[in-house]
Amino acid sequence: MLLRTILAATTAVTVLLVPATAAHAEPTTTSETTTASATTTSAAEAATAGATSLAAAGANPVVVVGGLIGISIAYEPIAARLRADGYRVSIYQLPNLGFGDIRESARALSSYVDQVRAATGAAKVDLVTHSEGGLVSRWYVKFLGGAGKVDHYVSLGSPQQGTYVANIINFLVLGSCAGIVACQQMSIGSSFLTDLNAGDDTPGTVRWTTVRTWQDELVRPVDNAALADGATNVLVQAWCPLRIVGHLGLVLDGTTYTVVRQALADAAIRPNCFAV
Repeated sequence: MLLRTILAATTAVTVLLVPATAAHAEPTTTSETTTASATTTSAAEAATAGATSLAAAGANPVVVVGGLIGISIAYEPIAARLRADGYRVSIYQLPNLGFGDIRESARALSSYVDQVRAATGAAKVDLVTHSEGGLVSRWYVKFLGGAGKVDHYVSLGSPQQGTYVANIINFLVLGSCAGIVACQQMSIGSSFLTDLNAGDDTPGTVRWTTVRTWQDELVRPVDNAALADGATNVLVQAWCPLRIVGHLGLVLDGTTYTVVRQALADAAIRPNCFAV
């Protein structure tokens, strides 16, 4: 009953929000990556792909951190892409599918990262995160010692500053989010987000990258998926205006994956608009 309640509320909100995406223009965020020609992008992507394949075998292990209701198998497509590029990859499914306290999920992630480091002998890992997983990972890095154990952080559609969708669901179920703690914490203005976003958005020597899309049904406003303080923030449609990518599609989309691959390889960000 609980799951049906939140899914019904989310579906209703999505129907209301999706048509609004067509009215948006390209962003003017100060840290935003700007549009390049398709020819330059294709050539640069080809070069980056070759360099990445050569370097990945000796790179950090990658932990793909799932989001709310994100079962492990949902992240196999992006994990398979990473493995094909030579990365050692594991998938971290949030405890209780992410319905609980995000801070507790971060503690569990901390233990998981230590297990990966011990198993691989790596000093650091790279985190590729989706949705709520980006918040879990940021809490781990900022408050639980992750800054010394994480090299790259890449978030896909994470509500870094919260989302009005959570606020609306909270309203629809009379201010309780149907008892879902993570929903309450992802509401704009929550005490959790106030703590997480106080001070530096990008602590430590971690290299921070965020990816967002205008068609995100669950992160509204879309710019709430970006970070400040020197993060590389990529809006898919700033590079590829005709690319349609939804919230869940970020873990399946070829163009988005080219950004992930470039970020992990410390390459210049030039998304390939024609990637599949």
